[in-house]
Amino acid sequence: MRRRKEFRGISVRLARNYLESLGGTVVDDDTVEGDGWRAELSAEKVAIGPSLELTEVTVDFEADDDFGDAAFEQLIEDFSQKAMRAGG
Repeated sequence: MRRRKEFRGISVRLARNYLESLGGTVVDDDTVEGDGWRAELSAEKVAIGPSLELTEVTVDFEADDDFGDAAFEQLIEDFSQKAMRAGG
């Protein structure tokens, strides 16, 4: 199972911390692995107007077939909830 999600306004460091809080272990700067799942992180600057840029972090989630569809969806949902940032 694989899924790609993009999040704006967070850093790779923060994404790694969120994945660790969900049971993952940092393998290297761009990879976090959990029991039956793995997340690859990347970041790039994206324009959101004529003069403003934000960091967009891409998370490529991957899970073993025996991890389970429901558990995979819950992992992604839990991460997404943590990654949601309120404007201010």
